[in-house]
Amino acid sequence: MNKVELEAKVDSLQDEINFLRAVFEAELNELQGQIKDTSVVVEMNNSRTLDMDAIVADVKAQYDEIAKRNRAEAECWYQQKFQEMQSSAGAAGDDLRNTKSEIAELTRMISRLQNEIESVKGQRANLEAQIAEAEERGELAVKDAKARIRDLEEALQRAKQDMARQVREYQELMNVKLALDIEIATYRKLLEGEEDSGFSSSGGGFSSGFSSSGGGGGGMSSSSLLSLSSFLHLFSTSCTSSLSQSFHNPQHPSKSSRPRNLVTEVLLPYRHHRESKR
Repeated sequence: MNKVELEAKVDSLQDEINFLRAVFEAELNELQGQIKDTSVVVEMNNSRTLDMDAIVADVKAQYDEIAKRNRAEAECWYQQKFQEMQSSAGAAGDDLRNTKSEIAELTRMISRLQNEIESVKGQRANLEAQIAEAEERGELAVKDAKARIRDLEEALQRAKQDMARQVREYQELMNVKLALDIEIATYRKLLEGEEDSGFSSSGGGFSSGFSSSGGGGGGMSSSSLLSLSSFLHLFSTSCTSSLSQSFHNPQHPSKSSRPRNLVTEVLLPYRHHRESKR
């Protein structure tokens, strides 16, 4: 029971007491009126003398006794109800104190829970910020990785193209080297035959890419053959060296640099030789 219900019960009991008092007073007034309005018919008995004062006093005493008894009963009932109300009020006071204590405890619990909720909200905001930052870093890392993959794919493509070019140049140089080896062997045989027999050529001569500038039918002297053999040997050595350097120490060209031409590098000694002969 809360305080409002107890106050309503006290008011109800007070109204009931006031009502009983009003009823008691009304009954008492009614009895007094009946006594006052009662007409006493006295039959005169001349043989006896009646004491009217004594009779009236006796009746009045009886009604006073009835009124006193009713008043005592009403007061006893009032005291009983008052004690019951006090007991109920005490129990209600205890309940009210317990309720207040529970309300205070619940208020403290609510305050603590609100603080925990605020703390959890702060942690959530921090975690969301960290997640967003991690996602941003991840996106940047993915973009950087994709860019590196593209660069590596482009570099791999360039390396494949350069390797294919070098393979073609290598094949060309091997063909040139094979032809030079054949010519060197041919000139060496000619030199050996000339030294052994003292043979001197007269006539058509040896037709090759390195003929003298006098026309198509001039002969070649021993010194010319030695010089040509020396040049061809130097040219073959240069081819072998260039091939070895190209395929054992490859250099991947950048986007801005031009690829090396192995044929041009191999033919450099021939150009130098011709310039020195001039």
